[in-house]
Order: sequence, then structure tokens, then C-alpha cells
Amino acid sequence: MIILKSRRELKIMKKAGLVAANTTRILREAIAPGVRTRDLDIIAEDYMRKSGAYPAFKGYRGFPASICTSINDQVVHGIPGDRILKEGDIISIDLGTILDGFYSDTAFTVGVGEISEEAKRLLAVTEESLWVGIRQARPGRRLGDISSAIQGYVEAHGFSVVRDFVGHGIGRQMHEEPQVPNFGVAGSGPVLKPGMTLAIEPMVNAGGYEVIVAPDNWTVFTSDGSLSAHFEHTVAITVDGPVVLTSIDEEVPRGIAVFDDYAKDKVAVKRADGSDEDSDFDDVEVRGHGPGVAYEARRGWRNKARSQTRGEIP
Repeated sequence: MIILKSRRELKIMKKAGLVAANTTRILREAIAPGVRTRDLDIIAEDYMRKSGAYPAFKGYRGFPASICTSINDQVVHGIPGDRILKEGDIISIDLGTILDGFYSDTAFTVGVGEISEEAKRLLAVTEESLWVGIRQARPGRRLGDISSAIQGYVEAHGFSVVRDFVGHGIGRQMHEEPQVPNFGVAGSGPVLKPGMTLAIEPMVNAGGYEVIVAPDNWTVFTSDGSLSAHFEHTVAITVDGPVVLTSIDEEVPRGIAVFDDYAKDKVAVKRADGSDEDSDFDDVEVRGHGPGVAYEARRGWRNKARSQTRGEIP
């Protein structure tokens, strides 16, 4: 069941999203050659807790850290540790927060020092594919419109979208219905409605889309050793279109809305001409607060090596 959120619930989710957005900003500033991934995890957890939030990933299905740190050919779910970042690496960081009973989820990939032209292009295409997908998150469109837009943009630039892991609904649970694939057919899937909240997260490989899971049962690698990038935002669908809950205003392209201040009732909408316009959320029906149907309940575990099934990623 897809759970629609009320305006009150969306206001709580934007508080959780603001903590996630600021954690992202702090981590971007901390990433540099010589830094251990464990240090980034400590920085993130410290900020989240001081902000009154809890790191959503820590302990989730046994995950041992507060953030995921995936480097170079690691796609998702890398575990922070003693690995030291080197000049030329790319690192994807996935993180989430829990605040007042609601979740946020966001991810980004950044270069460590100077990176190759191939890596720069991969990061640029992956990030833009996220915005391409978010622009489709409007009432009356279908989930497949998001998926198809992301896939089309990525493949037009010569890269591939990961099939085994996808985005998801989010709210009182980390993973709610619906699943949000980064591939699919336009015009298919559930109709998008105001009050839906989605974690949209393209994972893009420079080579083929196939992946493998490491012996730690968490870290996912590209099968061919190619680079991989990952960008994600938690997005609310409103009567006016998509609103990003996990970003700071200046990071959002024109034409996409972002909450200007979690203490306010309004949404500052960045119009295509660069002007701002305030827009209230309309109240939407709340359909209950249970989690969506668990993915593994429908499909079953694929194999023992995967402690998480595809479709459910932090």
C-alpha cells in the first residue's frame, strides 16, 4: 500500500531532510585525500545526534555504521573503516536520518582531489539524471515516467543504470511502497498523487549494469570493475509538483521546489525564470502508517550472499 502523507507529516519529514542536507554539506567539506572513511562516519553521526536526529542506517538490518561509503567500483553499501581516500578516487556517500518518527534518505558522489575526465562525466550525468527523474514526479503522471526518464538520459550518454537496486517510498519506514526503479516504461506503474514521498536514487555504472556482492554481505561492486556513481533525494509530490526534502535551496535547479525553512508553512518555489513564489501544500488524505509490503515477502531472498534484497537499499 502506498501511504500518502498529510501536510503535518510532510513538515516533519522536511525537518529530517534538513538534517540530512546539512550532514551532506559537512561531509562534502571533509572529503579529501588522506581522510579515513571511518572518520567521515564519525563526523556524520556526531552532527545528526547533535541536531536531534538519529542515524537511520545504524543497525538497520545489522548495518554497522551511520553512513555508507562506496569508493570507485563500489556501487552502494560500502562500510566505513580504515580505508584512506586517495587523490583521484570517487566516493559515494549514502545517509539517512530519523526525526520525530520519520525518515529521510539522500546520497551523493564526489571526487577526491583531481579526478579523471571519465569520472567527471559519470558524476555529472548521474546527478543530472536524478533531476531529470525528479521533474517527472508530478500528480497525474505515473511512476514509470520517472524510471523511463532516468534510464533514457543515462543510456543516451553511454552509461548504464543498475537493475538490482532501486529507489523506494519513504516515511515512517525507511522502505515503503512503491519501489522506484531507475529503468522502465513511460506511462506504466502507479499514478503519482499529492502526498506521496519517494526516495529517487539513480545508481549509474560507467560499464555494464551487472553487480556483485562482496563477502561482507553488504558492499556492492560493479561486475566489470567500472566506476559507479549514486545520487539521491527524498522528494514529496504536491499539487504544485515535486518538492525536494533533502536539499539546500541553492543546490536545486530552477523549476524544482525546495522547502526554504523547516519552521515555515510555505514552500519557496524556484520558477524557471529564477523568481520565487510561495505555495502552500494542500492537505492530503492519510491512509495509515504501516510499512509497505516488504520486498522480500513478495520475491524471497535471492541468495545467502545478499543480506538485503534488491529494491531495498538504505
